[in-house]
Amino acid sequence: MGSTAGAESVRARWGWPLHPRPAVLRRFDPPATRWGTGHRGVDLASAQGDTVRAVTDGIVTHVGVIAGRGTVSVLHEDGVRSTYEPLDPINDIVQGVEVTRGQILGVVSDIAGHCAPSTCLHLGAKRGDTYLDPLTYLQRPRIILLPLIDTP
Repeated sequence: MGSTAGAESVRARWGWPLHPRPAVLRRFDPPATRWGTGHRGVDLASAQGDTVRAVTDGIVTHVGVIAGRGTVSVLHEDGVRSTYEPLDPINDIVQGVEVTRGQILGVVSDIAGHCAPSTCLHLGAKRGDTYLDPLTYLQRPRIILLPLIDTP
């Protein structure tokens, strides 16, 4: 009888917010300074009306409009917060509600945002004041097997 513990340990921590798995249009580019230029998340290929799902379990901490774009943020158990924009949230996604991995948060809105004039979903990850690369949570860790070395 096999165990799934090993499979779980290498599974990506987050599920993709769009299905099927989207192309990454623009990668994370952390700013050199807190207020410096950069790209504080990843842009994922999408179309207006595409369903957006929670990447993992958490509590909704923000639902609103920032810089003219609808946004939703979810705080996860590990202290990382995911943010989705531009998003038209569904009615029951409100601040304080618990969501589960894969639960529908809303749909990509018609605001071009990060990918103007095209539409995309911007996914951000942040712990405290530090922006993180969402791809490190979305992709399985790369396992590298090293040769055994006999030492005398």
